[in-house]
Amino acid sequence: SGNDVMLSKEQENDADVRRVDQERIGRFGRLNARLHEARSEREELKKKMERVEDASTELMMGAGDRVSVRLGDAFFETSEEEATERCENIVEGLQAEVDGLDEEVDGIVAEQEELKVLLYARFGSSINLEESGPPRA
Repeated sequence: SGNDVMLSKEQENDADVRRVDQERIGRFGRLNARLHEARSEREELKKKMERVEDASTELMMGAGDRVSVRLGDAFFETSEEEATERCENIVEGLQAEVDGLDEEVDGIVAEQEELKVLLYARFGSSINLEESGPPRA
């Protein structure tokens, strides 16, 4: 599960789990869920970029002829130059989205680190805020 925040039974039943602690734990869980979404979105965008870059490479290896380009369900004919330019524009747009997600991921990780410091200071080993499974960059 994306929200791997566990308290021991004593901790759960302890009236000492203050509202601010509950809010921090909830925030950490929501950040963790978004972190996984953002990483997944980033991977999908990178795959799209690779496909567009591959198409651009194919165009560059062409003979300068007119090419058919698919846009949605329709095909239209254009010059290799226009098609290559279109590919470059798409890649730039996708890269901007990837960069935005990279910034978001960095911000989430930084906020999670701050929350870990606060929550581990409060609950020690009775709370687990670490990912189960292999660590991801």
